[in-house]
Amino acid sequence: MKEPYIEGLAAHDDPESCTGPRKSAGEALTGARTGAVLSREIRHTGAPTPLSEAEGHMGQQRQRELPLSPARSETRRTCGHFLRENRESPASPVADGASGRAGKAQSRTPAMDGVGQSDRLVVPAKSTNKASTSATESTEGRSLAKGNTSGQNAPRTQSRTSAPNALDRVRQVAIRNKRMQFTALLHHVDVRRLREAFFALKKDAAPGVDGVTWEQYAQQLEDNLQDLHARVHQGAYRARPSRRRYIPKPDGRQRPLGIASLEDKIVQRAVVEVLNAIYETDFLGFSYGFRPGRRQHDALDALAVGIFRKSVNWVLDADIRGYFDAIDHGWLVRFIKHRVGDTRIVRLIQKWLAAGVMENGEWTSSEVGSPQGATASPLLANVYLHYVFDLWAHRWRTKVARGDVVIVRYADDILVGFQYRDDAERFQRELSARFAQYRLELHPTKTRLIAFGKFALSRRRERGLGGKPETFNFLGLTHICGRSRQGKFLLVRHTERRRMTAKLHELAREMQKRRHQPIPEQGRWLSAVIRGHVAYYAVPTNAPAIEAFRTQVARHWCRALRRRSQRRRLPWARMKRFVARWLPRTHIAHPWPAQRFDAHNRGKSPVR
Repeated sequence: MKEPYIEGLAAHDDPESCTGPRKSAGEALTGARTGAVLSREIRHTGAPTPLSEAEGHMGQQRQRELPLSPARSETRRTCGHFLRENRESPASPVADGASGRAGKAQSRTPAMDGVGQSDRLVVPAKSTNKASTSATESTEGRSLAKGNTSGQNAPRTQSRTSAPNALDRVRQVAIRNKRMQFTALLHHVDVRRLREAFFALKKDAAPGVDGVTWEQYAQQLEDNLQDLHARVHQGAYRARPSRRRYIPKPDGRQRPLGIASLEDKIVQRAVVEVLNAIYETDFLGFSYGFRPGRRQHDALDALAVGIFRKSVNWVLDADIRGYFDAIDHGWLVRFIKHRVGDTRIVRLIQKWLAAGVMENGEWTSSEVGSPQGATASPLLANVYLHYVFDLWAHRWRTKVARGDVVIVRYADDILVGFQYRDDAERFQRELSARFAQYRLELHPTKTRLIAFGKFALSRRRERGLGGKPETFNFLGLTHICGRSRQGKFLLVRHTERRRMTAKLHELAREMQKRRHQPIPEQGRWLSAVIRGHVAYYAVPTNAPAIEAFRTQVARHWCRALRRRSQRRRLPWARMKRFVARWLPRTHIAHPWPAQRFDAHNRGKSPVR
């Protein structure tokens, strides 16, 4: 019998208390969790860890430092020599010429009070061929170095592997201690990381409210980055409002976007890279949205494998109403502080959230929400749902549910599969109550609970209901209960009709603008469009849909070419030659979900 479940808020000081013991390797739908790394100073119950002492603020005595510097060796001296290798040999006090050096042959601790020179001579290990050979045949040794290097160079090791960098050490500490609070992270946002963030941006991206483009900023890149770095670390950096812009949605509505200025994009991308080192170790396996190495098809594969291998009879398709516009700033900052104790990083996030939106020359403050389209918004949205939904849902399915529960979340799109209907109905009720505590709301019409799975068709016939089981849409694909040629259950996935129709209408409008261009130029553009469509939608069981898309593109192209001249009509026989020459044939580009899922999760825990 399972222990009674007591629901709690995620606002407490302990970020992990709202979840039970987690299985880190890949609880089935998850795959392996990537790791994250160590900050200069780490606070946990008031006492720094050994790694924090080595990497943190250096105000303490030098005697307390651990020998983590790459310029020093933690390996004890060896008295023997190995052939064909150089080994460090203990130097005698007479050879060192100083009494203080004598202590180094007995203990490595006194060496930590040195002035930065190399610890000892390195002598050659290879001996001469004959004992009587002259000294000119002996191997060349290495004398004392003049000083230590300033960079974090990797130590010379037998495996020739590089030492972990700063973010790798942060990731290692975040993995070992899930309650650790990192209090010094801003020093990782250096000029090098800002430069990498700049070159990772799209060159042709729309400018923000300041109107600065990528090419304009690159003209004096080093000076601009040095100035930006100084302002960020001095606290003089000010976030600019996001420029409001709308794009059409597949259902005909308009999606509001917030276009940040170029410097805001650079700083946000650099900070997100640092925070990913921590949060990628915290996020659960069934979270797939906007995370490194976790694509849409990984989430689709996990869902398909979960439905096929688990006893899933009911599916809850949960949709959060206006999620990016409903994120509560107060709760988000409290969640961030669970792991980030660096107040400078927290203030940067607060500046981005309070920057507001500029629309038609009017500035509007934002007390809730994160601009959809900003570089930092996906990470902040994942952190918010990690504490509001992920930890709670994982504990619910391990402590409350009677049967199997499969969870897949991609950003704000949530799919939950249940074995029993009463579990599904209770989960939906409690989820609505929990979302209300954090100013979120399930969409009343888009959130559905449907019968779905291996036995959906047979049970529907037993109840005397005609027709086929209901379907649901997830990440652009319609999921259907089907049968294979052998009569077994088969999860059929087709392109979502609404998205396909919207895409064809968009292409038809663009073809009207391009119809006077040369045929080869139009053909190359349409060829790229079809290849992009096939790269995403060409999953098994979807061959008819992608072939229909190619056929409709050919018809729209023929209609556009026929309207560019009134003198003669383009015959379809000639149009077929254009289609065969420029439009690539469709094919299935993705393996079956189970094959790719097993390949990604080989050796890890089974599907949960």
